[in-house]
Amino acid sequence: MAQKARQVKLSQKSAANEMQALEQRSDEELERETKYKSAALSILGARAAERYDAAAARDYFRRAIAAARPQERMQIRRMADASLALAERRPDDLKAAVEKLGQEAPSSRQLLLLRLTGVLSPPPGSSIWLKIRGIVIGILLVVGLLAIGFGIVMLVALPFGGLATGPAIIAGAVLVAIVLGILVLFGRRRQSKARAAAAANRA
Repeated sequence: MAQKARQVKLSQKSAANEMQALEQRSDEELERETKYKSAALSILGARAAERYDAAAARDYFRRAIAAARPQERMQIRRMADASLALAERRPDDLKAAVEKLGQEAPSSRQLLLLRLTGVLSPPPGSSIWLKIRGIVIGILLVVGLLAIGFGIVMLVALPFGGLATGPAIIAGAVLVAIVLGILVLFGRRRQSKARAAAAANRA
């Protein structure tokens, strides 16, 4: 009995190590994987979900479940639930699915950002009114950001005699672009850390 328990423990450790190795492979390499096919397809499904490609994620997880052993299917289904909730911008379902996986739920700020993403870019299959609403809100956000940039530039230039409207608008747009670029840079770094943490959790 002790020998059997040790073999199971060694097998689990080997599978975890292999999962970590698979995480480092490209999508093309994962598609060609045959020995750990269900794990490779699950990783591809999670990556598709991170790109908000719900159709591709659903197909990968369907193939992963079909290729998995019976004892692996429940965990893959839970991974699929969490990934599809992310891809389809369903923050409440994402929180519940992640908790079922035994992982730490996304923070309130992350869920809020996902909700805003869903409003600005509704998932495929949404009604035309939701898409129009997203476009209108996006335009209003752009106009609002440009107005804020214009106001900041005018306030800064005021002690120096002010600035003409045209140059102020251009300078405000440049300021907004710089700030957004910095935010995107930091966002990508945090996303990379989150992906690394997710990979460790999946392993």
